[in-house]
Amino acid sequence: MIEAERRLLANALMDFSNQRFVLLSEACIPLFNFSTIYAYLMNSTQSYIEAYDKDSPVGRGQYNGKMSPHITIDQWRKGSQWFEMDRELALEVVSDQFYFPLFQSYCANACYSDEHYLPTFVTMKFTPKNSNRTLTWVDWSRAGIHPVTYLRPLVTVEFLKALRHGSQCEYNGQSSNICYLFARKFSTDSLIRLLRFAPKVMYFNK
Repeated sequence: MIEAERRLLANALMDFSNQRFVLLSEACIPLFNFSTIYAYLMNSTQSYIEAYDKDSPVGRGQYNGKMSPHITIDQWRKGSQWFEMDRELALEVVSDQFYFPLFQSYCANACYSDEHYLPTFVTMKFTPKNSNRTLTWVDWSRAGIHPVTYLRPLVTVEFLKALRHGSQCEYNGQSSNICYLFARKFSTDSLIRLLRFAPKVMYFNK
């Protein structure tokens, strides 16, 4: 997965006009119109890679001691694979020939490298450049290895409005209630309902 993400970044970097890079899944939806999302990203002073230390089987439990001393368990991080980064950080990721091979060798099978490589790498090398949060909202409230999938009946106007403005975070050093630009997971059968509700939640307006 990490090798595929690096290839995607490398290909996108070939276009010098690309300054921001976003990885989304097929189950993601935008919460704002294009111009709002574009302005949010282009005006941001940081990248958005979620990273946290989790003392659990899916956190520190996936650490391989053979990575030491180059990566210690105290430096090991977990986070969402869905990221947003600026061009400078993207160049660092595709140029990494030190940490990436460690993950290739020692983070396999039950170790999900796409949830550990970027959080660990960015935290170790580029903490000041990272907001340490994701721009993609997801619901992990139900126990399991997969987040909640929102089917058509669960999509309401109130729910979408809450996703857009129901959180508090920091953006360029200021408090903001726009913390997520995207959300997942939404089933394909929810599309018609999403399109119908779009004007009511100002989907295509800020």
